[in-house]
Amino acid sequence: MGWVLLIFLLLVVVFGVKIIPQSRAKVVERLGSYHETLQTGLHYVIPFIDRIASDVSLKEIVKDFAPQPVITKDNVTMQIDTVVYFQITDPKLYTYGVENPVNAIENLTATTLRNIIGELELDQTLTSRDIINAKMRSILDEATDPWGIKVNRVEVKNIIPPRDIQEAMEKQMRAERERREKILQAEGEKKAAILIAEGEKESAILRADAKRETHIREAEGEAQAIIKIQEATAQGIRLLKEAKADESVLKLKSYEAMVDVANGQSTKIIVPSDLQNLVTAGTILKETFKDSKTVKEENKTE
Repeated sequence: MGWVLLIFLLLVVVFGVKIIPQSRAKVVERLGSYHETLQTGLHYVIPFIDRIASDVSLKEIVKDFAPQPVITKDNVTMQIDTVVYFQITDPKLYTYGVENPVNAIENLTATTLRNIIGELELDQTLTSRDIINAKMRSILDEATDPWGIKVNRVEVKNIIPPRDIQEAMEKQMRAERERREKILQAEGEKKAAILIAEGEKESAILRADAKRETHIREAEGEAQAIIKIQEATAQGIRLLKEAKADESVLKLKSYEAMVDVANGQSTKIIVPSDLQNLVTAGTILKETFKDSKTVKEENKTE
């Protein structure tokens, strides 16, 4: 009898020892009412008197809920599925706050999503995911607080509009891409035409500058040539004056100048009266020299 009692007491002790691992918690009921919450570590419960009501994970839980039909403000029905990230912060409230908490969160998510989407039009729904996520997280976090649940994030996973809406959106996007392509092509042609015109303009300017520079150089050359001629003439006159040339020499130089003038393109030459006698004398001297040269050549021939 004593051995039986000893074995019974040993079994009571063994079955009453509970080891709670990390990130877990257990809610204990004693005689049907809440007694305590066992956290990480070694604990002892009285068999047949204490009962583990629930074993709760304190890790963040991810639930991907099935797509829900929602209607937008402009009466477009679409399918939207959501992903909810939540964590149990109070095992007691989670155990006694609501029956089947995960199912409650799913239904609350569906109703909240319908309310938010019902205030938005189709285009706003497709482009306002961040706004939808923020509103849903705020509403769900406040609603699940009495259940001991903390909603960390809510993500809209997929937004599936009707097939005809998808086809219309694809056509619209295709038309938009074609429009952008035409705009880019037109801008490219415009820039090319501008560059060609600017190139032609710069070429014309360069050609005009080159032509102008050529004319300037030619004019400068002619001016320098005239200056050189004038300087040479002035130098000749100065030398004649320094040599004290008589009047006959000066008249001879004038005659040579007149010969140079006659070689030009002038069609009419006015000869001063005092040069006429000099011209006649020059002609006689020329003929005399010519006759004497002829006589000498004939003598050499004989």
